[in-house]
Amino acid sequence: MSEEEAEKLLEKFDIVATQLPKMDSKDPVAKEIGAESGDIIKITRDSSTAGKSTAYRYVI
Repeated sequence: MSEEEAEKLLEKFDIVATQLPKMDSKDPVAKEIGAESGDIIKITRDSSTAGKSTAYRYVI
């Protein structure tokens, strides 16, 4: 996510980045997408019940 998108997300939920679920920067997916410590990534999955499911992770 861009810094602007991350700020809007954190403001929307009234949280700080470290309150998001964590993802290690050594995780294979984090390496593949070039995520670095401090980044927030958005994960979108297909869901049989909700159509689309969105999750966010804070890279440590």
